[in-house]
Amino acid sequence: MHDTPFTVRELDAFEYVDEGPRDAEVPPVVLLHGMLGDLSNWTTTIQALSARGYRVLAPTIPVYDLPLGETSVPDLAEFVRSFIEALDLDQTVLTGNSLGGHIALLYALRYPEDVAALVLSGSSGIYEATLGTTTMRRQDRDFIRERTEMTFYDPAHATEELVDEMLEIVNDRPRALRLIKIARSADEETVTEQLETLPMPTLLIWGHDDVITPPDVAEEFRDRMPNAHLHFIDECGHAPMIEHPDRFNQLTLRFLDTLAQQDRFQQ
Repeated sequence: MHDTPFTVRELDAFEYVDEGPRDAEVPPVVLLHGMLGDLSNWTTTIQALSARGYRVLAPTIPVYDLPLGETSVPDLAEFVRSFIEALDLDQTVLTGNSLGGHIALLYALRYPEDVAALVLSGSSGIYEATLGTTTMRRQDRDFIRERTEMTFYDPAHATEELVDEMLEIVNDRPRALRLIKIARSADEETVTEQLETLPMPTLLIWGHDDVITPPDVAEEFRDRMPNAHLHFIDECGHAPMIEHPDRFNQLTLRFLDTLAQQDRFQQ
C-alpha cells in the first residue's frame, strides 16, 4: 500500500482511513479505490471533503486477500457491506473509481435504501477495455509500463515506482490469479440493464481521454440512470482524482453541498 498521510485504522479484518467529524448531519462518504489502486489514490479527496465538514471513510479493498473462490466483484461488494455494518453506519455516499465504482453499483443494487448518493468515476459495469491482465507477459517491463500508462492522459503519472509495483504484482502468482479472476468477474457482472432501477442522485466524473472506460460508457451511465449528471474533465484519463484532483474534488463538493442544502439525499 502507498504511504498515506492519514492514520490507517484497523477493525476486525478492515484497514481504513476515517477523517472528518463523526457527528456530521449528512451521510458519510465512503471512497472505493480501483483494482490496481490503494488508499493513496484518495489523499487529496479525503483532505478536501473532510475539511468541508464531511466524514470520509476509505477502506483498503482486499483484491488480493480474499480466498480465490471468493474473489469476485459481488464478493467485494459484500466486503464493503461488512465494513459499513462493522462501523454501524446507516446511509452512505458511495464514491468509486474503476472497479470501486462497479462495487458501488452492485452495492446500490442490493441495498438501495442504504445508499444516499453515488459518485462514479471511470466505473466498470457496462464495459471496459482490458489492460491485458489475463495475458500479461510477466517479465516484460516495457509492456507493463505501456499498460500502466494507459491509465493516464499524461504518461508522466506512470512513474517508475508505479511500474515496479505493477511488475511485482503480475510476478506474484497468487495476486496475479486474483487479478485475472476480478477482471473476468467485472466482465460478467455487468449492470447495464439494471441501472434504470437506481433512483439515488448520482454524479459521474469522467476523463475525456479515458481509454479504459471511454466517454461513451459515461454517456450510457448518464442516459440509463434516472438521476445522474455527467461532467467530463479534459486532458484526463481513467483516474481523475489522481490526474486532476482539484477539479475532481470541486465537482464532488459542489454535488454534496447541493444535496445537503436541498436535503435531497436519497431517503
